[in-house]
Amino acid sequence: MEPRTYTRVASHEARPGEVRRVVLLYSGGLDTSVMLKWIQDEYRAEVITVTLDLGQQADDLEKIRQKALRLGATEAHVIDVKDEFADEYLAPLIKANGAYQGDYYISTVSRPLLAKWAVTIAARRGADTIAHGCTGKGNDQVRVEGAALALNPEIKIIAPVREWAMGRDQEIEYAKQHGILVPASVDFPYSADDNMWGMTWEGGDIEDPARIPPLRQFLTTYTRPEDAPNEHELVKLTFKNGLPVALNGQAMKLSALIMTLNRIAGRHGVGVVHHIEDRVVGLKVRGVYEAPAAHTIITAHRNLEKYVCTRIENELKVTLDNKWSYLVYGGLWHEPALDDINAFNDRVNDKVDGEVTVRLFKGSVEVVAMESPNALYDRSLATFMRDYAFNQNASAGFIEIYSLQMKLANQIRRRRMG
Repeated sequence: MEPRTYTRVASHEARPGEVRRVVLLYSGGLDTSVMLKWIQDEYRAEVITVTLDLGQQADDLEKIRQKALRLGATEAHVIDVKDEFADEYLAPLIKANGAYQGDYYISTVSRPLLAKWAVTIAARRGADTIAHGCTGKGNDQVRVEGAALALNPEIKIIAPVREWAMGRDQEIEYAKQHGILVPASVDFPYSADDNMWGMTWEGGDIEDPARIPPLRQFLTTYTRPEDAPNEHELVKLTFKNGLPVALNGQAMKLSALIMTLNRIAGRHGVGVVHHIEDRVVGLKVRGVYEAPAAHTIITAHRNLEKYVCTRIENELKVTLDNKWSYLVYGGLWHEPALDDINAFNDRVNDKVDGEVTVRLFKGSVEVVAMESPNALYDRSLATFMRDYAFNQNASAGFIEIYSLQMKLANQIRRRRMG
């Protein structure tokens, strides 16, 4: 398949003849398997693959490594980054209640980590170029390339999907012609992206918002709500400084807690979301997301955080959480403003300690109990029963002062209207 003729518009884009050794971010799926062969033929370059263990539940990473070698990779690296992913990328996301335009919990926060390791392996192995399987219509090209260039402004980048004139059907045919085994087919056109924080499904009839996606065809990791148990389950999460540190009383590191909670909450059909979103490049798209642990943890964290913060802190936190999510979704992981928001979130979450009990049932997560030594809650003040701690007689004067300008504005408006 000949590449599409195009004019290079960015200095970091590589061209055939300029490249000697390439580090390819390799998932083993359709796109990256085809491009592993394609880069060797088109660029006449040596290809090293990098596959990260992000806690994905459906992949056999050793088989993926062996597949890369069979397809001509000179080296194939599989790197366990589960703890790094959880501690350095998901931890700030949890503190920011990271969710984009609703209930998408930004599992693609893994992209700057992918870029980091691609740049790192390139430096170690003497490669001047990295390659990825992101499409020219998607967000991930922005996330991966932006992060890579922030880490190494001299790195060159190959994005084959932006170059070749193949659609998904043509890629499947290319794979058949070259003996490349891939999980996708014309009868199963779905694309999956998987890590411990969530699984993203796109393609096929998911792309048509007027159609109901046939979930039974592709949801393989978690239970559909209608197939979930008929009895609810109570789960207790213990938080310290804004992060979950124990599950049902058992202390766990963050990566293990997330993966364990995926199985528990997933059994109850929690966290399956049909989501329409605005991509960075301006398109509206639909995806189906599976994120049981993410949905449960963010729900619990948001409620506990609200419990220990003042009303003004909570108001400001909502605004900054939304900004954090837009920055990260938009690929700006290394933007200084994000560091500033993270510093604010660290300060706020210093006091987000306590236990949250959630009820899981048929796809829902409900916070049913909370305890915290830092709660801004005084039962003697809040109770509707007879008490003497709160001076209700002071309320009348407060109301008069609090609503003064609103009262004056309406008096003037009535006078002007005659």
